[in-house]
Amino acid sequence: MAVNRRLAAIMFTDLVGYTASTQSDEATALRSLQEEEELVRPVLAAHRGREVKSTGDGFLVEFDSALHAVQCAIAIHERLRQRNSQKGGPPIHLRIGIHLGDVEERGGDIFGDSVNIAARLEPLAEPGGICISEPVFGQVRNKIAHPLEKLSPRALKDVRFPMDLYRVVLPWATPEPGAGSAGPPRLAVLPLVNISSDPKDEYFADGLTEELISVLSQIRGLRVIARTSVSQYKGSAKSVAQIGSELSVSSVLEGSVRKAGDQLRISVQLIDVKTQEHRWAMTYDRKLENVFAIQADVAERTAGALKVELLSSEREALRERPTSSLTAYDLYLRGIQAFQHSTGFGGGGSDKDAVRYFEEAIREDPQFSGAYSYLANHLIGVVGITRPGKDVFPRARELVVKALELNPGSSDAHTAQGNLSMQMDLDWTRSESEFQQAIALNPSAATAHFWYGFLLGVLQRFDEAKEQYRLAIDLDPLWPQPQLNLAATYAATGEVAFSIALIEQLDAGLRDTPAIRAALAVFYARAGRTNDALKAVEPFERESDLFSRAAHSGVLAFLGRPEEARALMADLEAGRFSEYAPVMVSALFYALAGEKEKALAVLERDFREGDKLLWNSYELEFFDSLRDDPRFIAMLRAMNLPTSPPRRRATYSGKAPA
Repeated sequence: MAVNRRLAAIMFTDLVGYTASTQSDEATALRSLQEEEELVRPVLAAHRGREVKSTGDGFLVEFDSALHAVQCAIAIHERLRQRNSQKGGPPIHLRIGIHLGDVEERGGDIFGDSVNIAARLEPLAEPGGICISEPVFGQVRNKIAHPLEKLSPRALKDVRFPMDLYRVVLPWATPEPGAGSAGPPRLAVLPLVNISSDPKDEYFADGLTEELISVLSQIRGLRVIARTSVSQYKGSAKSVAQIGSELSVSSVLEGSVRKAGDQLRISVQLIDVKTQEHRWAMTYDRKLENVFAIQADVAERTAGALKVELLSSEREALRERPTSSLTAYDLYLRGIQAFQHSTGFGGGGSDKDAVRYFEEAIREDPQFSGAYSYLANHLIGVVGITRPGKDVFPRARELVVKALELNPGSSDAHTAQGNLSMQMDLDWTRSESEFQQAIALNPSAATAHFWYGFLLGVLQRFDEAKEQYRLAIDLDPLWPQPQLNLAATYAATGEVAFSIALIEQLDAGLRDTPAIRAALAVFYARAGRTNDALKAVEPFERESDLFSRAAHSGVLAFLGRPEEARALMADLEAGRFSEYAPVMVSALFYALAGEKEKALAVLERDFREGDKLLWNSYELEFFDSLRDDPRFIAMLRAMNLPTSPPRRRATYSGKAPA
């Protein structure tokens, strides 16, 4: 019999109370077991878990990394918690234990001391909890969204040497007596409520919320949820406990703003999610010119309440005034709100007002580094989506150079430079260095993690890309773009079942966004689920905008029905769409419609005269018909990109690949 030894993360799960419930109500217990298996198996697949075997009322699962195992365990508990909150009947709870060590495989099963230790850890987890060993802790600390607590000493049966054990502290968990936490505290700054008499002052509350997020993110001992996620709670009636659970945070900062001329009243309170108690609360009655001092004081009080020690450099940074002009700051806040209300390809909306506000802020104060960085990041991010690069890149470069000149320690400025190096210069080395520096300056920078993941995917370093997307998701869990890109990264290597499972696990509100619905349709098509693919794009069939037409036509073409793709291209050529048409739409649809020569001509023209956008799409299977063409290969070589497609694993069903 073949023997295979390797390092692996081993997970044991156990359905709490199953044995006792079979004795009192066997039929209900069996239904709960079946439902638990149906809920858990897709999560295992989504996190690359190999189900070794069922243990009757649980699973033995193997992972290729400790991080994947812990992320999977967290996702399992989140899914079961959601199920328990929405469905009647007995709740379903699991205990999960995870260890990292050497295993030996024989006949598909795994053996060894590491398996025995993992089995001993599982009973030590509380119902709905996760117990991990010291080796797992060393691999995942500072890499997951939740704190880790060291458990009080416990003896493990038949394990000779003592081992430190930890638990993953989920938002709804009860404190462990005598436990010590590990990992940075997680904080969400909820949208400040505008209580001014003038509703037009809403922009000030929105902008100040983002500024507080930005200021608090400068404290490296905190992990601060990004604006995209917290903005969805504006006007929400959800409780702090519910918000804390959904965002996986231990504390929430909330408050209100009243602005009357140059007078401000800002009330802020920091709330502990578990206890619902105030850690601190303060009302500031100040003049508008003191707004920066208020932000610094809020940050220092919050750090103190969460027992995060501030470095002297961080204290100095908090007290720096980003601009000497209150007029420029007011325009900056208006620009932030306008950007929040503008959307990209497939969503409608315009960013013209936002760009105008930021340009006016820069004219008002040419030394305002934050305005340069914010505008540069936005302009670069929409290239090839709502604007052509030739209209954006020259101005973006000016903005980035000035932002770094004014503030070399700005994470946002380094993110913009990384993006510029990637999209305009195709300088992969400089881009990676800039993204790494941006993250080092601000580990809470979800945008920097996202774009770094994008770069790594372009370079076909897919495992690293997945990790950056997961970090972005941890920091901005309700931002759909990293969720979509993570799923697309799995699809790039043929792991389409993972892609589908990831999207299907999303909250319905995220899952039904146009871009994610379109991507899911493609994943279904690749998995051979034709009816599901057609159903996913059904809503687009009734729309006439470019994005809807493209989504519907693309899926049909991918399913071997290119007629609508040809009709779409005819309408594009005739100029029948009012919105900006990204050049890659034409290239992709010519390729899908079998118009190989036209697809290559579009790509070559873009390479000579346009934005050279092939770099961000060359891996897609839509281009497989061009893959061996010398002209296609020549363009990839000129951009220093791999000329071979990613290794796409065969589509599977049921279980994750080993």
